[in-house]
Amino acid sequence: MPCGMDLGSRVVKIIDYREGEIHCMIGYDTAQFYRDFGRMDGTELAVSFEKLGLSPELTRLTVTGYGRNTVRVQGIRRITELKAHMIGAMHQSGLTDFTLLDIGGQDTKVIKVTGGQMDDFVMNDKCAASSGRYVENMARVLGLGLEDVAEYIRNPAPLSATCAIFGESEIIQKLTEGIPVEEIAAGVNLTIVRRVLPMLTRFDKGPIVFSGGVAKNRAVAALLKLHTGRDIIPLAEPTFNGALGCAISSML
Repeated sequence: MPCGMDLGSRVVKIIDYREGEIHCMIGYDTAQFYRDFGRMDGTELAVSFEKLGLSPELTRLTVTGYGRNTVRVQGIRRITELKAHMIGAMHQSGLTDFTLLDIGGQDTKVIKVTGGQMDDFVMNDKCAASSGRYVENMARVLGLGLEDVAEYIRNPAPLSATCAIFGESEIIQKLTEGIPVEEIAAGVNLTIVRRVLPMLTRFDKGPIVFSGGVAKNRAVAALLKLHTGRDIIPLAEPTFNGALGCAISSML
């Protein structure tokens, strides 16, 4: 059974991909996954696929993500996040020439794909700024769900702090000044875009394929189009893109 697993910093994503179709997609909070479905054996993680409801007879398992080097399963393959996300994006978009923007839980990746091959890339993995974690933290302070934050684009409040932790103080200050929650949420979305624009200008032509959890944020996608003037193509399964790339890689 070909299977792909993305051991992300926030969510572990698993895809069972057979006969050209996704048979099953499962997502678990990363802490829950390690706690409930794995056990450490020395420096490696032994995963109970039976507990996950998947066949223990995994003949083709490909893994990517932060924890890819700790998983112990017989016959496992490991590929880089860059390769996994590129393969997944090509499959979902049907394109072979594009710039991939992946905004994950704790990092951002920009990959230039030319003729179906990785041409160049740049990453921001120093902290959780311009990531899903930043949006999550700011939404919590505002008392909003992520779906609510994604609705706001008008009159963005100016925000200078982009740190996923210290940005909370600025949000609270804006609230005490009486600035509407909707405008602060719009400011959060604009802050994400402004943080990734310098990365995108390195590859300034062609469509931008948008993946990662933040790709579900319609306001961020609209602001990206406004500030880049390029076509923005959100993927149908942006959160599971890396796992899908792994599953497809298992069949190559």
